[in-house]
Amino acid sequence: MNMLIIDAHLDLGWNALQWNRNLELSTSTLRMLEVGISGPGRAMGTTALPELHKGKVAVCFATLLARSTGRPEPYIDYGSPAQAFGIARGQLAYYQALEKAGHVRILTEKVALESHMAEWQAWDADQQTDEQKQPPLGLVISMESADPILDADELSEWQAAGVRLIGPAHYGPGRYAGGTGTELPLTPSGRELLIQMQKYNIILDATHLSDQAFWEAMRFYDGPVIASHNSCRSLVPHQRQFDDEQLKLIIERDGVIGMPLDLIMLQFGWIRGGLTNPRVNLVQIVDHIDHICQLAGNSKHVGIGSDLDGGFGREQSPQDLDTIADLQKLGLLLAQRGYAEADIMAILHGNWLRLLRRVWN
Repeated sequence: MNMLIIDAHLDLGWNALQWNRNLELSTSTLRMLEVGISGPGRAMGTTALPELHKGKVAVCFATLLARSTGRPEPYIDYGSPAQAFGIARGQLAYYQALEKAGHVRILTEKVALESHMAEWQAWDADQQTDEQKQPPLGLVISMESADPILDADELSEWQAAGVRLIGPAHYGPGRYAGGTGTELPLTPSGRELLIQMQKYNIILDATHLSDQAFWEAMRFYDGPVIASHNSCRSLVPHQRQFDDEQLKLIIERDGVIGMPLDLIMLQFGWIRGGLTNPRVNLVQIVDHIDHICQLAGNSKHVGIGSDLDGGFGREQSPQDLDTIADLQKLGLLLAQRGYAEADIMAILHGNWLRLLRRVWN
């Protein structure tokens, strides 16, 4: 059961520039090139353009990722907002270079989205395997951590440059909101940013907001809301996930929650680098999908937001996943759980497509 997929969270630019991965190469080649390089995820990557095509990923939300939290960390957290700005603009330029080379297509409005999906659906309906005829990967540009935005008033420039989603925070105390691992609210600049986001119809990605910032943002912001890569706190009880009340609110606002493949978000007790970690398979993702469907009473509010190669590799992914092409296995697992074909199609791509159509109408 192979279907088109929309993946709502991939750090492609960060992998290419900060991890120095040429994503035009296969994952097997990239792994070989990283043998001997130390660090989590090295020689264990799962995601590159050839595997995205093999897995029929028609669209992904591709991030701009740079923080400036006051806690500098190599290759992700920078000493000043100006540095974070430069990094994010560099990642955007990388996507533009891929587009010029014909590898991707940056999507910013509904007409282009419809044309892109029609091209993919026609290719898929013909059951083609000819890579030369396969359409390019569609990119929707998402900013993970708003720290690169120097001032909320400049949001119009980022919107004009193609940014269509923003998660105000990442890990730690962001410039605009408290993120994962904090109990901090929105900052005054964060409230102003939300005003500007609503003005320019930019989707709020609530994924990394602290609980305090989440609830404040929901009171303050009336625009479209998603969680691009977030699982269920009731199944994995720590702060990185959303609890049922948070998930219900996103559902009530006609949002979508993307399921991540990071094992920390799928299995309680899984420890980075732990020697006695439980075995985790893709079936655990179906558990979280099913939980959200039960909360919603339907299958309209959950999708895929894999976060693959988001600072980790195969060592922190389900053991029955080798590359991102294995997202296709989720269709069979959902069918085995009793989901109808229409529901599976909605989860694998239809719900994200419906949301973009509504927001970009």
